[in-house]
Amino acid sequence: MSDLPQFVEIHEEGPREGFQIEKAAYSLEDRARLIDALSDTGLKSIQVASFVNPKVVPSMADAEALFARINKREGIHYTAVWLNQKGFERAAATPGVHLAGSMTLYASDAFSRKNNNCSAEEMRQRTLDWLKLYDDGGIPLKRAYILTAFGCNFSGEVPLATVIDCVRFIIETCRNQGRDLPEICLADTVGWANPEDVKRRVGVVRETAPGARVGLHLHDTRGLGLANIHAALQMGVDRFDSSVAGLGGCPFAGHGNSRAAGNVCTEDMVFMCHEMGLETGIDLEKLIEAARLAEEIIGRPLSGKIMHSGSLTPYRRRPR
Repeated sequence: MSDLPQFVEIHEEGPREGFQIEKAAYSLEDRARLIDALSDTGLKSIQVASFVNPKVVPSMADAEALFARINKREGIHYTAVWLNQKGFERAAATPGVHLAGSMTLYASDAFSRKNNNCSAEEMRQRTLDWLKLYDDGGIPLKRAYILTAFGCNFSGEVPLATVIDCVRFIIETCRNQGRDLPEICLADTVGWANPEDVKRRVGVVRETAPGARVGLHLHDTRGLGLANIHAALQMGVDRFDSSVAGLGGCPFAGHGNSRAAGNVCTEDMVFMCHEMGLETGIDLEKLIEAARLAEEIIGRPLSGKIMHSGSLTPYRRRPR
């Protein structure tokens, strides 16, 4: 347990992950209320929206208006997702978007075609074009995502060799262009990871790219989300994406049930970290309030555990 990090950094993705998969439309006011509530919890990074094709993801069509509506707090990065040059240009033109350069690679060609309408190899080439856009805009490269790094509902098992190949592409690209290695984030996009495989793949990334920070984007699709987080913490991983109240999921994942669980629940992960003695900088009670607000807005029970049970803090304060 000596490899446990002292501080765990969390990138909150609920406002984007959650609302993009919902079939119902939710008002700008309600979505902004949730983001404002999250801004009051101590989170330092909140993903607000996706700048994507509104015909494909209509719930994200008003991304610019949502950024204009939220009450931005100093010291918080309000981030966004884009999948192509047009999306990046929209994000760059929107006031208040924190722009950080990223590479997006796919360990599954089949999922790349479903999610981005191009092959995994074509996506690599697009990523190289994005790097030039980032340089032209003075935007540093911060992160490289490897999607479906653990498995794919369309093509099955993802060999370790495929993940290593993606990592080597990142290394070679940065070396050829004189860049520092970005954080390498393994994404369990459709919920195939298990604790032992998390340890194995994190270890392989570190062996292949010893100078890179490793992050994880884990889904709780099949109930192993927190177990996978725990395994990663034991490996010293200190940065995770998560989603308040367990909102979200990938709309192109190919799950048999549309109500399959999405990203790992933020407040459940924060509770676990705090119980393990790890700092997050997050006020858990305020985060629980934000999760309950998310449930109120969505209008049905959500999958988070701590939002329904409450933390242990009130019980520990009771006189004995």
